[in-house]
Amino acid sequence: MKFLLLYIDPGSGSYLVQMIIAGVLAGLFYFKNLWLRVKAFFSKGKKDDAAESED
Repeated sequence: MKFLLLYIDPGSGSYLVQMIIAGVLAGLFYFKNLWLRVKAFFSKGKKDDAAESED
């Protein structure tokens, strides 16, 4: 039976944690912007209709 002894020193471990956090935040930022674009696309017609009815 083989045993693999893996060691992550504190510098590499903190870098790994930093990269995971950065990836999660980048994904959230991407999907937030995507959601705002989709929302703006579908609400574009409603703003125009509301402006015309006020005149």
